Formats: sequence, structure tokens, C-alpha cells
Amino acid sequence: MRLSDLALTPLDALRATRDYLTDMTTPTLRLGVTGLARAGKTVFITSLVRNLIRGGRLPFLAAYAEGRVVSAELTPQPDDDIPRFDYERHVAALSAPEPAWPQSTRAISQLRVTLTFQRTSALAHAMGPSRLHIDIVDYPGEWLLDLALLNRTYQQWSAEAVALARAPVRSKAAAPWLQFTTTLSPAAPADEATAMRAAEIFTAYLAAARAEEPALSTVGPGRFLLPGDHEGSPLLAFAPLDLPPGTSIVPGSLAAMMARRYESYRTRLVRPFFQDHFSRLDRQIVLVDALAALNRGAHAIDDLSHALEAALIAFRPGTRGWLSAFLPTRIDRIVFAATKADHLPSLSHDRLETTLSLIVESAARRAETAGADIRTIALAALRATTEARARHGGEMLACIKGVPLAGESLNGRTFDGRSEIAIFPGDLDADPRAALAAARTSSDTSGLGLSLVRFRPPPLPSEAEAIEPQPWPHIRLDKALQHLLGDRLA
Repeated sequence: MRLSDLALTPLDALRATRDYLTDMTTPTLRLGVTGLARAGKTVFITSLVRNLIRGGRLPFLAAYAEGRVVSAELTPQPDDDIPRFDYERHVAALSAPEPAWPQSTRAISQLRVTLTFQRTSALAHAMGPSRLHIDIVDYPGEWLLDLALLNRTYQQWSAEAVALARAPVRSKAAAPWLQFTTTLSPAAPADEATAMRAAEIFTAYLAAARAEEPALSTVGPGRFLLPGDHEGSPLLAFAPLDLPPGTSIVPGSLAAMMARRYESYRTRLVRPFFQDHFSRLDRQIVLVDALAALNRGAHAIDDLSHALEAALIAFRPGTRGWLSAFLPTRIDRIVFAATKADHLPSLSHDRLETTLSLIVESAARRAETAGADIRTIALAALRATTEARARHGGEMLACIKGVPLAGESLNGRTFDGRSEIAIFPGDLDADPRAALAAARTSSDTSGLGLSLVRFRPPPLPSEAEAIEPQPWPHIRLDKALQHLLGDRLA
């Protein structure tokens, strides 16, 4: 090969210059996607992208419904230092002969989708297609909840963590750690071995709480469960202490050591995430397994409400202090999505949506959020069930039909992961306030007493073998996209 073979022709140079200038002038919307407690974030992003670029059914996304989208494609992401969201691997897992839900992501990742579309105005239409880069930023929900630490001192965080640990829903998981705290004297001299042991037992409690009660949302600090490269570092070698109100921290004490490392955690982990990533977002969707919380009773609902309050504090317009210097009004639209709507018949989808809105409204009042455009939506990014009806005692019941995951059980029956069944999961009350009140006042942890199981992914055609791309089934994914993207595609 000669060196001259590598030179650009004049036409190639013009095309390269045109493409460069087009990218420079193409607007970008940065969409943050996160989820609380097994809400299905990885599946949501995979289905979102697949429906955009492979021709999904999106009747409520106006630009698609009106035929104004010319093309949608994956293009190189702008941030070279952020791992790429592994879209292709997740699609392959879901469309395999033995489909499987993809593994959850445990760190930040990114993917860019570029849409070419016609605008609605006659003048803009005459000028030709427009383009929009959509940068999807995927990050763990624990990192979002960590942002609330920026407004809390070590003493405030300790008091809150101890109170949460003493809640009945956490009592079993928290018992070893609470017992250990009784052996600690905050005024004792700082000791590395003691700090490391306290952090180890505290982290074990957080992991046990998440494992024993999947509905719990406020389990953190987030990097304790997702340490990444910081595993074993002093940044994670601290824990809350049971400090009586008004306690002064003595210099050189164990409490002073814990407080210093807490401050380092905020400074070196939480603030860089906020500054480098979160503060650059334009829109945000937070996925919530509200159905699990409603079905686990008052403590799980309170825990979810507490998590939403912490999230809303991070989004709050006009936040005083350090946050306001970086995020006065950056994120202008927020969606809280109740996932797994396919676990209920369609009659209950609106009810689930409204019930979540009541929880969000309560959290927003406590977080003093005003002026933010907040929407709640019940959705299933990839629908794993279909609607069915069954007769029981002379009454026709609205059911769902699907294949439960192997090992799931219901009413004494354990499923093999291959047999399709119809389930009557129950209904949410037509009055969402009554449904929420019933869940809060249940006598045990059964909440609303719904019959819920986890389902296998639906059978999907192989991406490699399909002659024509087939739409992936979903519930209200297009409504969420319309709120998040619709105005930028008009």
C-alpha cells in the first residue's frame, strides 16, 4: 500500500468536513436512566434503543406515529472515558433460543442514538431533515441516592442510618451491626482495625437487607454495595455511629476518623459523579418497582417514599448550598416509572400509575420540590405476559399469562421455568388512595396480598436470523419517550 492511497480525495475531504460540521451543530439531549431496587434498568435501556432503531410500535411517540422519523441508528458516543452500554450482548441474551434477562450493570455506561427526522413546521420541513443525538447515561440508583449525602453532615447521616436499621423491616439483617455498635465508643482513640471491622459489618448488613427484602430502596451508601476499584480502600472504611443528639466529635477520636472518611467519600466519589455526569443531564427517568413495595406493606412503602425524597432533593430546582452552583435548573423533565406493569391486568395499569404519583407527591412535598416537570407512568419496557381471562366460581377474572422463572412458587406450587400458566394476580383498588392506605395498614408484610411471580422473557425472534425486524412488546414505553423526547422532535 502506498502512502498516497491513504490520502483523502477532495470529495472525501468535503464529505468528512460536512459530517464533522453536522455533528458539531447537531443538538444533543442527555437522558439519565437509573433504577431503584431491581426495577429493570438494563432491560429498559435495551428495549428503548431496540424500539427506536429497529422499528418498534410507538403510537404515543408523535414523531414515530406521524412518520417523521427518517432514520435512527447507534453512533459513536462522545465520552471516551465512559464504558459503552453493551446493547448488542443484552439483545442477544433476550433473543436467544433460551432467553434470559440480562445481568444488571454495576457502574456508569453510555450509548448514543442519533435520530434523523422531519420537524412539524412547514418552514423547518422545507429546509430538510433535522438530527438529534440522544446520549443515554446509565448509572446505578444507589449513586443517585448518594447525592443526598451532599446535604448531610456525618452526624445527620449517622442518625438517619441508625433509625433505618432499627425499622422492623430491617431488624433481622441489621441485628449484627446494631449489636456491634453497642461495643463502640465514639470518643475512643481512632483505630484502623476497628474502623475496618465496623465497615465490614455495616456492609454485610446492607447486603443482607437488600437480599432479604428486595423491595427496599434506601440501602447505602451506594459504593459499599458497588465498590468497583475502591474495594478495600479507606474511602469505604467507615460506618455510622450511634451518636446522641448534640454530641461533639472529639479530635483524634474514632468518630473523628469516621467523619473524615465520610467527608472523603462525599468529596472523592459523590461530588465527581455529580459534577462530571449528573449535572450534565437534560432529562431523567427513575425506574421504580412500586408494585413490590405495595405488596410488602407499610415499611417497604415508607422506604420507597424515603428514597424518592432523596432523589427529588438531588433534582430540586434552586437547592441552596453546594448543589445550586452546578444544577440550578438543568434537568427540566423527570419521569418516575412504575415498572413491571405486565405483572397486572391492564385494568390496574392506570391505578398503579396513580398510586405511584401519590407516593411521589408526598415525597416531593417533603423535599420542597417546586416547579419541576414531574410525570409518573406505569410501564413494562419488555412485556413478558399477555392478557387472559379465566372463570372462577361463576365469575370471569382478568388474568395474565406467561412462563414463570424456574424456582418461582405460588400457592404451594413451584414452577419449572418452561410451562405457561395463567395467574389471577388480584386487582388494585379503583381508588388509588384506598389502595395505598390498604397497603400501609396491612397487619403483616403481605401488603396488598397480590399474587406476584417473576416471569421469563417473552420469546423473541433472533436478530441475526429475522428477515424483517419484529417489534418487541411493551406497555407504555412510548408514553414515557414522548414525555422525555417528544418536544425535541417536534
